[in-house]
Amino acid sequence: MSVINSIDLNQLTDNIKTWGKSLGFQQVGISDIDLSQHEEALKRWLELGYQGDMSFLERNVEKRLSPAELVPGTMRIISVRMDYLPPDASFAQNLKSTSTAYISRYALGRDYHKVIRKKLQKLAEKIQDYTKDLSFRPFVDSAPVLEHAIAEKAGIGWTGKHSLTINKEAGSYFFLGELFINLPLPTDQPVEENCGKCTACISICPTQAIVEPYVVDGRKCISYLTIENDGAIPMQYRKAIGNRVYGCDDCQLICPWNKYAEVTEEKDFFARQLLHNRSLLGLFEWNEETFLNNTEGSAIRRIGYTKWKRNLAVGLGNVVPESVEELIKLEKALNASLDFPNSMVQEHIQWALKELSDYRSQQDKGPLKVKPENRQTQRLVRSIEKGMPKHR
Repeated sequence: MSVINSIDLNQLTDNIKTWGKSLGFQQVGISDIDLSQHEEALKRWLELGYQGDMSFLERNVEKRLSPAELVPGTMRIISVRMDYLPPDASFAQNLKSTSTAYISRYALGRDYHKVIRKKLQKLAEKIQDYTKDLSFRPFVDSAPVLEHAIAEKAGIGWTGKHSLTINKEAGSYFFLGELFINLPLPTDQPVEENCGKCTACISICPTQAIVEPYVVDGRKCISYLTIENDGAIPMQYRKAIGNRVYGCDDCQLICPWNKYAEVTEEKDFFARQLLHNRSLLGLFEWNEETFLNNTEGSAIRRIGYTKWKRNLAVGLGNVVPESVEELIKLEKALNASLDFPNSMVQEHIQWALKELSDYRSQQDKGPLKVKPENRQTQRLVRSIEKGMPKHR
């Protein structure tokens, strides 16, 4: 009789879900490894070039679709959900202040890769204490893994039209992690898609990156442009970026399911005050040493100082100064950085100076209260204040 045949798989499954919650995961689900239903959509997405410069997505496609090829012997995948919405998210307050840097809320705390991987390792160790026959490998937004497809099969939630996983009780402000295992555990039922006719995420996207329901053109997405993109930010998207200097939450903020999102209990995901609701100008004036010190242990650090400076230059170019004094201060800081040792950053600083110069010239025609490209953000702000008052 094999060791696996002697295991009470139903009891082990119940134990895994209990252990997972004791480790801080809000939800634990189990899926099989058949992802063939996603093959056509994935290959079409890649053929259309929507991955942009993320060439790693083009590699190991078969391993993405066949988990057992990625980790031989895999029979099931344990999918976990961990909420990350920090206290005092102040979404609306931050977005409507054009001089304040907006950082996607998932990145305000400790790097989630490290936090969740450590907890997955502990979960695996608990399973090993139950049965020594376990072999496993944890993943957190790494390697060729279709995490949203797996979460959907594991009953964590459904894939929304913005391509993120949505849970009816928690919205979409959560991280996902996976534990590939070699045990034939009973699987959970997928959750039925529940977006209905809603297209709020599609219409609110500042750069219209959601080109059709469930399909995102990564090349247009602000998260891609400010994080994954190593080159210049295309001119046509710079004004739409506004004050978003690291990622973007707009498609989640407008989603009606996020009115159910709860604040995380994981203190590692609480916002660092050095990053949260800070002025664009203050962050722009950090030197590289300060950047590295203040982002230690943060996901932000991986973009590097050059891209950080690039993103902040765009944000400064989109500021609507409240006074002539503020305008002069912004121009002075940008001019002081024109000798930045990177031509790409220099070009973005020059763009920002031109935007501020154009703003200055319009003052002769009367105060400019709202730039046209900010009206959509104002609509989003009103939606947040009405639908998510405790997070506004």
